[in-house]
Order: sequence, then C-alpha cells, then structure tokens
Amino acid sequence: MQTPLLQNDATVLGLLAILLGLVFYTSHSSHPFWKKFYTFVPSLLLCYFLPSLFNSFGIIDGDHSNLYYVASRYLLPACLVLLCMSIDFKAILGLGPKAVVMFLVGTLGIVLGGPFAIGIMSIFSPESVGGGDGPDAVWRGMTTIAGSWIGGGANQAAMKEVYGVGDGIFSVMVTVDVIVANIWMAVLLYMASKADIIDARTGADTRGIQLLRKKVEAFHAEHSRIPHMKDLMMIVAVGFGATGLSHLVADITTPWMVKHAPWGETYSLHSHFFWMIVTATTIGLGLSFSRARKLEGAGASKVASAFLYILVATIGMKMDVLAIADTPIYFVIGGIWMTFHAALMLIVARLIKAPLFYMAVGSQANVGGAASAPVVASAFHPSLAPVGVLLAVLGYALGTYMAWLCGQLMQFISL
Repeated sequence: MQTPLLQNDATVLGLLAILLGLVFYTSHSSHPFWKKFYTFVPSLLLCYFLPSLFNSFGIIDGDHSNLYYVASRYLLPACLVLLCMSIDFKAILGLGPKAVVMFLVGTLGIVLGGPFAIGIMSIFSPESVGGGDGPDAVWRGMTTIAGSWIGGGANQAAMKEVYGVGDGIFSVMVTVDVIVANIWMAVLLYMASKADIIDARTGADTRGIQLLRKKVEAFHAEHSRIPHMKDLMMIVAVGFGATGLSHLVADITTPWMVKHAPWGETYSLHSHFFWMIVTATTIGLGLSFSRARKLEGAGASKVASAFLYILVATIGMKMDVLAIADTPIYFVIGGIWMTFHAALMLIVARLIKAPLFYMAVGSQANVGGAASAPVVASAFHPSLAPVGVLLAVLGYALGTYMAWLCGQLMQFISL
C-alpha cells in the first residue's frame, strides 16, 4: 500500500477543517460563480466528497486514521444529545407511520436485492457469482454486506461467523460495502437538496414535516439570543457530559449483556456502539422536556451541526473511489443490489405519497446506520436528525434476522 502524504491525524484534521471552512465560505459568497456552482452542488455533498478525493489519491489514509473513530464515538453522541434536546418529541411522533413503512420497505429491498443481483449476474456473467459452496463463495461474502446494510458492523460480523465467510471474499465485500453505500449516500444528499421540487412533482404529503419545521422556527424566534460564554460552556457541558455518561452506561451494560444475556447478540445488544447511541439519544429526548431545551436559543443545534459536518468529512475520507477498478465485477453486483433497493423505495414512496425525506432517511437508516442516518436527515432540516437515529436503532434489532434470511435466498439462487 502506498504511504499517504499526510500521516499525522492532527494534520489531517486541520486539512479537513480548512476544507469545511472553504466550503462554507464559498457557499455563502455573493460571487456569481459560487452562487451558480452551489445551485447544482449541495455544500453538504461537497463536505463529504472532497475528503474522499484526498483519500483516493493517497494524500491521506482514511482506513488507518483514527479520526472517524473519534468523531463517531465522541462528536456523534454529543451531536445527538444537542439535536434531540431541542426537538418537539410529540411533533416527531406526529410525522405518522410512513417513516417506519419506508424503513421496512428499505429492509425488504436489501433482503430481495441480494438474490436479485445474483440472479441477474448469473445470466450475463455466471462465472462471477460461481465459486462453489466453499467459504469464498460469492453469496457467502454478500451475506456480510446484507448484515451491514440492514443493521451495522455488529450484524456484519455476525453474518461472517454464521455463514463461515472466508477472509479473502470478506475483505473484498467490505470494500464493496463501503464504496457502494457511500456513493448511495452521496446520491441521497444530492436528492435532499432538491426535496421540495421532487415532493411537488410526486404530490407527497409533507404537512407533518412542515409542521415540525414551523414549530422549530417558532421556538427559535421566541428564544433565540446572542450566546454568552456561559451559554457556550453549558452547551459543551451538556453535550460532552452526556457523551461521557453514554460511554459509561455502554461500558457497564455491554459486558453485563455478554455475560448474562447471550441471546442479546442476535439483537446487537452486545455492541458497545449500540448502547452508546441509545443512551445518548435517550438523554437528549429526556432533556427536551427540561429547561435545558432553552440552550437551543443560544445555538445548541448550530454547535451540533458543526460536530456533524466534521463527522461527514471523516466518513468521506474512508471512501476510495479508485478501489472500484480492483474488483469491478463485485461493484457491479453491489450496484445492481443497491439499484433494486432504491427503485423499490422510490416506487413505494410514490404509491403511498411519502415525502422524499422518509425515503432517504429510511434507506440510510438501513444502509448507513446511526452514524450517517442523522447526516442525511439533517440535510433536510436539523430538527429531523433524531428521526434518522430512531430508525437506525430499529435496524440494529432487525439486522441479523433479515441478513440471515437474505443469505438463505442468495444461497438458493446460487444453486
């Protein structure tokens, strides 16, 4: 592997911070060129895509950097707490059942999309999905993608053990998982910037989302103020204090579950990350009923959004777009799989007149999990980020079951 130009994480973090600063500076510029440029290219997508180019061309190495780990374990829970504590929980419940329906349709799209992709490739390139029934059989490797795309890393590891996936095919499928999932996330971020146009064309019912946005805007109008140092330190105290508590709960709960509830592995209850995310979200929702919610007037969600953009950049730096050239046929299979998932979601969304938000977040809650679902949700509005988290947590529970079913179907198709 080529040695990256920048190996110090502090230097890489500085580079990412400069990139984010440049994107926000130019996106708010009055210069005609930048105004036209950002009409077609969403700033959030750029914050995500530029770091991937630095990774692809060997300037940084996203795989060996600890920045994503730090952002996902420290900044993400703080972000979730600060975003959740400013929401109107009743308004989120008032969004209705369509969000859950679209999430479940997304899960179904992944379960059926895997065998569909194998079936299509067996017609045009049967040798690419052959390989017998040994540990390096393509269908076995694809079960780990199903686990990742429905649940997350814990479910992916579970599928590797359940189906006895060989290390060789597993390493290839991990690359396919990351690249295809990240390209789809980029598509969703772009679609989010055109949500109003798309919803108008499809006749989607966006009243619940609009009502939530209006409530958030009304709260801002009533409580917004210039933040003092005390306000900012209170925001930091709540965000990182809750993050520390989330880790403490996860540190205690995870080993207890492993020891006393072996059945919990099926539901990802042995995952430290799962308990951290659940605890942070719960704390945030609890604080939304307290006086802490007034910190939103001092800019709690803006601080959370800054954390979120750093997370976006660290997610992007893990994608290597040039890796597609190494094993192109597997990326074709992954692309067919994701296309089936996307097509099913778009068709159902059109039939039930679900807003694009439900489709995008329902998909990302499956494919990306709790680390990136709030990113896509916040692309529509910061107040909607908790919806992505709540759906992603549901994905952890379904991941192992649905990925196992997908594996059975793929094995049947491969016979």
